[in-house]
Amino acid sequence: MRIGVYPGTFDPITLGHLSIIRRGAKLVDRLVIGVTTNPSKSPMFSLHERMATVEREVSALGGDIHVVSFNSLLMDFAEREGAAMIVRGLRAVADFEYEYQMAGMNQQLNDRVETVFLMADAALQPIASKLVKEIALFGGEIGKFVTPAVRAQVLEKIAQIGRTGG
Repeated sequence: MRIGVYPGTFDPITLGHLSIIRRGAKLVDRLVIGVTTNPSKSPMFSLHERMATVEREVSALGGDIHVVSFNSLLMDFAEREGAAMIVRGLRAVADFEYEYQMAGMNQQLNDRVETVFLMADAALQPIASKLVKEIALFGGEIGKFVTPAVRAQVLEKIAQIGRTGG
């Protein structure tokens, strides 16, 4: 069985992420969506909330897609999951430079796992979770970037932040 891992923070999951998941799932028998924490990012949603959201959003896609949390080196996680490949999405040249460096480091850590890059669909290339959150925080419309359910979740979270002042 060919297993692939698509890692990310998914804070929140966007239409771009879902496109990569749909396409990545065609390359493997099982796709494991690895939801992680990233010490350099300040997530809007808790790990539990992100896991539940990703599970809900991928449930309609069909196929053998599993959502798993992890808090370790990606290559250790890939090894535990029995993955032969890491699936990564690329939006722009800036993504490529970072992802190229990460792929090289990951290969040094575990050369049994390949990194496969998928270009984002042209219409989805500018979408980034960070920008979705910023647009929503300033009252902009995010419906072009996320599913209706995720849009509602983001708006509810912003309302909670406003009520608590933090």
